[in-house]
Amino acid sequence: MTEVIARTKFCMAAFPLLLSTSLFSADGKPGAAPRSAIFRTNVETVLIRTAVTDPLNRYVVGLEKEHFKLFDNKVEQTITHFSTDHSPLSVGIIFDRSGSMSEKLVGAKNSVVRFLEQGTPEDEYFLLTFNDQVTLAQDLTPKNDNIRNQISFLQAKGRTALYDVIYAGLQKITEGRNDKKALIVITDGEDNSSRYTFSDVKDFARESDAQIYIIGERGDLGYGRAIISELVALTGGRAFFPDSLKSLDYYCDLIHTELRNQYVLGYTPSNAARDGKWHKVKVRLNPPEGLPKLNVRSREGYFASKR
Repeated sequence: MTEVIARTKFCMAAFPLLLSTSLFSADGKPGAAPRSAIFRTNVETVLIRTAVTDPLNRYVVGLEKEHFKLFDNKVEQTITHFSTDHSPLSVGIIFDRSGSMSEKLVGAKNSVVRFLEQGTPEDEYFLLTFNDQVTLAQDLTPKNDNIRNQISFLQAKGRTALYDVIYAGLQKITEGRNDKKALIVITDGEDNSSRYTFSDVKDFARESDAQIYIIGERGDLGYGRAIISELVALTGGRAFFPDSLKSLDYYCDLIHTELRNQYVLGYTPSNAARDGKWHKVKVRLNPPEGLPKLNVRSREGYFASKR
């Protein structure tokens, strides 16, 4: 499924051609974000998960601390912690079951099952499905068979409440027991039925420590592509826009391997003010000679703790 290509002391993971209980309150909106959902950090340590890829989407492993530079509000920081992160995952699968998905359900379901089969016993998952309503089809569980069973019964109908379901997913992922958290969204259309706005979802995503990955069908998204790209970049995730959702194996494999091949950079902010403000973080690479231009992805920032 994934081959490893050695380059001196570095290697890159390569890919073949290939990611009911109501969650709404009485007023029809998902409930307010619990306070524990807010991604804040104390002044002692900030940890930033980072993925590095080459132009062919291969994951670059084997880099060292000296190959990274890290900036907090444009001020370079001293990296005090450096490691590779192979820790277990808490993952929310968010699956579009709106009417436009009818011809794509089988292939999309099979790709989700493929993703689950690559997991470890320490991983855990939940399943949210959505059309114009959001349903928690399976609560957090380490048993991926439970997710597979629920997916098998899905039928396509209704409109698309994309913002509502992402907001609900960000709420639910706070209950995950693992530090590494992600949402994987599979959809073929733009939002046309949500109670929440994109601004609501964006603000919540900034406060969450979950990475968001979205696979959206290219032809049906239109202006939604720019919105999706902005949202996932904020969290250090990725967006993919294939021509069809009938087979998503390549993208699900790509997401899984990215989550398994990340670096963790830690630092003590030079500005230690506990003001609760947003700090913009930028990770840059100073790669060794001989490698092509590399791409680096990490979340865009964090909220400092308050006094």
